[in-house]
Amino acid sequence: MPYTQTQASPQDFPDRYDDWRLFEGVRTRRIIAFLIDYAMVAILIIIAVPLIFLLGIATFGIGWLLYAILTPLVALTYVGWSVGGPSQATIGMRMAGIRLKRYDGRRIDFVTAVVHAVLFWASAAIFMPLLLAPLFLEHKRTLHDLALGIVAVRSQD
Repeated sequence: MPYTQTQASPQDFPDRYDDWRLFEGVRTRRIIAFLIDYAMVAILIIIAVPLIFLLGIATFGIGWLLYAILTPLVALTYVGWSVGGPSQATIGMRMAGIRLKRYDGRRIDFVTAVVHAVLFWASAAIFMPLLLAPLFLEHKRTLHDLALGIVAVRSQD
């Protein structure tokens, strides 16, 4: 029987996430991963700025309109390709030794990764204390993890 629920929970898959070692140090590792990824996005933006400048010259100024959407475009592409890719983790997450997984066992695709990032930034922009949810929720999950049926676990490399 195929899985049809839109939001999975630990009770749906009790054998998969009952090992406490999967979640040991995940909160701290997520903070470290965020800082590394923030630096990675900044580096990518620094690389993109002169490229857009040259594109603007080639297009008689029209390319310079990309500056208005540069930061979200770079950040969401970075997250989508890295989390939606084979490693299921950004470079910062890989360096911190964590990855994202779905409760239902399916792979995280590009769109889900982008939505996860957008929900993170929305929760940070709207009400920063929402990011304190991992202090209280099972498996140290954030609210945007809960909304998408995702959990951050330690990598098993």
